[in-house]
Amino acid sequence: MSNPMRFYYFNFGIPLACAAAVFLMFDMTKIDIAFSNLFFDPLTQTFPLDQVHFFEKLTHKWARIIPNWTAEIALIGAMLSFVWPLINPQKRPRLGRFLERSKAAPVLKFAYDHRRDFLFVVFAFAICTGVIHFLKAHTSVYCPIETTLYGGKIAHMEWYENFQLFREAGEGRCWPGGHASGGFTMLALYFVARRYRWRYSKALMYGSLLLGFVYGTTRVLQGWHYMSHTFWAGIFVWLACLLTALAFYGRARLDVPVDQMTSLSAGRPSSRAGSLPQGNAVQCGSEPARD
Repeated sequence: MSNPMRFYYFNFGIPLACAAAVFLMFDMTKIDIAFSNLFFDPLTQTFPLDQVHFFEKLTHKWARIIPNWTAEIALIGAMLSFVWPLINPQKRPRLGRFLERSKAAPVLKFAYDHRRDFLFVVFAFAICTGVIHFLKAHTSVYCPIETTLYGGKIAHMEWYENFQLFREAGEGRCWPGGHASGGFTMLALYFVARRYRWRYSKALMYGSLLLGFVYGTTRVLQGWHYMSHTFWAGIFVWLACLLTALAFYGRARLDVPVDQMTSLSAGRPSSRAGSLPQGNAVQCGSEPARD
């Protein structure tokens, strides 16, 4: 199998196969309901963990700090990346020396050198959020705790039974899992690491997948999602991050074998500290003047 075919097989084929498996195993059966029944108390008509306020704060409120702070850091880095070219220490040497003394120059240089990466993370987070919100609005699936199966007032319905492509399907906002998607969006960092062939990039991928799975599972325990909602969130977030990474970095950069990275790096001219290489505009699918 050629390198391009192998890349697309693993990065698109496996997620699509997982989507088919989730659809057949969960959406076409009652496994979701059977699993949620394990955490539902029919006597009180409640999910006991939904009544534990500390569990709610720990797993739902406080847990959001990880993706929220990541997005904020990326946004700040993206904005700072435009400051160093505006300062231009070659034309303003006194200002440049002041920034060096104040330790601000290394931060600004780093942001400038990694502008594409910061922008990628910002766009990946935004696109993932947009995709999940679109699917929520256009399927109008209500959460288990809101349905008649678990003491609510709305009839249970699968996402494919109410999907509307061009308009909102209703007031339900439960499919795919939004909280789980927040953890899965950390996959954007995996593609940044993959671009640079960081040796721990796979660990970052598995950690992001685990984080999203934990986020989603805690909501299942509280009755606010079915297990399949978590799996669907992971599939859609992966595909959204992957397509965004391909637009920013290109397939070749994401698929370079380890033994070729040294030669590629050796052949790339590096810029001296404080200099401003020309043509640093972020263009999707092409490489910047520096990495």
